[in-house]
Amino acid sequence: MYKIGDFSNMSKTTIKTLRYYETSQLVGLSKIVHLRQAGLSIKDIKCILSGNDTKEVLEKRKTEIEKQLFNYNTELSKINYLLEGNMKNEIFVKEIPSYIVYYRDGVISDFSKITEFVLNVGEECAKANPNLKCISPDYCYVSYLDGEYKENDIKVRYAQAVEEYGKET
Repeated sequence: MYKIGDFSNMSKTTIKTLRYYETSQLVGLSKIVHLRQAGLSIKDIKCILSGNDTKEVLEKRKTEIEKQLFNYNTELSKINYLLEGNMKNEIFVKEIPSYIVYYRDGVISDFSKITEFVLNVGEECAKANPNLKCISPDYCYVSYLDGEYKENDIKVRYAQAVEEYGKET
């Protein structure tokens, strides 16, 4: 027979909690302690104790933890990137002479489609204006026109400075 203090240490439960339970309930208490140590909420533990599928509740908790780990790893990567000296948010003002600018506004389904959009605009410009060529050094840009971050159906503008063949700038 153990003293209540010794049993409290072994079961990692307070003496007050042990006094609340009867001896026959200590196995259940042990299960509760293990579930709490696994990060389950009181609500989830009540579900398990009322007969719901333990595996289902644990799988749900596992998925929650994996999502948290993914988010933490993403944040950690960003912090490491910044710590490596990539915090330079320098702005350069570049003055260029005036040029003709060919541009096209459009909507792309997501950010992975931006290169395709730019190439299509370039082909379109070349077909419609065979006497134009891109200036050298190249000057082009993409603007995002939505005013706020969007992941889908993104309004964009691609612009390219051009000049007529044979014309000097």
